[in-house]
Amino acid sequence: MPREGSRKVGFVASKKLGNAVKRARAKRRLRALFLRVAPRLKEGEYILVAKPPVLDVPFADMLKAMDRALRRLEIGKRGGEC
Repeated sequence: MPREGSRKVGFVASKKLGNAVKRARAKRRLRALFLRVAPRLKEGEYILVAKPPVLDVPFADMLKAMDRALRRLEIGKRGGEC
């Protein structure tokens, strides 16, 4: 069990995504995304899976998509904005 107030995260990038350089870049982008939204997340464990668009989509669009997903899943804390 995670400690109170903690958030654990795992990043997954399969070989379907590309070579090691592309997989590492995808994980770095997901890590940066998670760090931006982490203060708004409820405590718990999260797994972010890299899909091919993560390599090409502008970071601002990724943030918007993450915000929509958090609202839809209702796992974000109320009231906080990044």
